[in-house]
Amino acid sequence: MSVDSALTNLTHHFLIAMPGMQDQAFSRSVVYLCEHGERGALGLIINKPSDIDLKGLFQKIELRLARPDLDDAPVFQGGPVQTERGFVLHEPVVGEDTTGAPPADDGKPHSVYASTMTIPGGLEMTTSKDVLEAMATGAGPRKVLVTLGYSSWEQGQLESEIAENAWLTVGADPAVIFDTPVEQRYDKALSLLGLAAWTLSPEAGHA
Repeated sequence: MSVDSALTNLTHHFLIAMPGMQDQAFSRSVVYLCEHGERGALGLIINKPSDIDLKGLFQKIELRLARPDLDDAPVFQGGPVQTERGFVLHEPVVGEDTTGAPPADDGKPHSVYASTMTIPGGLEMTTSKDVLEAMATGAGPRKVLVTLGYSSWEQGQLESEIAENAWLTVGADPAVIFDTPVEQRYDKALSLLGLAAWTLSPEAGHA
């Protein structure tokens, strides 16, 4: 079986960096893949906090965060691409369309936010400011992870890195993203495979 056929779609999966990963941006990282297909892949690192928390981020964009539960939540380094841009990974939020656009006819629930990627498996990723404005009113998604920047792979690139033993893959568990302390997420993701970090060889992995 070829690598391409074995890895048909890793959307809603974790990428777990092997111990030998030499790229500092991805060393000991857990990446949640929001999208994976023939054209490449896009994901967010969920276990590398930046030096700013959500309260500080909201101050920078001149909004007041009205969610005490999130004041001290870190903003994460989602990846090396577009590091000045915010990405909000969250549980689904559906409701009436506030844009004035006619409802879609496909019978599916649609996100209330202007620019949201619905991820098969039950999560959403929003890049429009309206999700932050909702949080500023005390509303918005209950479970949320905010990153600056994202990670991306061109066509065939991720498959090659996995074939070179740079990454392990496993179906994503939202509890690792939203309910697990940051410092435990790498080990928790590995545990989904029945593995522990000390059992992995650091010899491979150089994405």
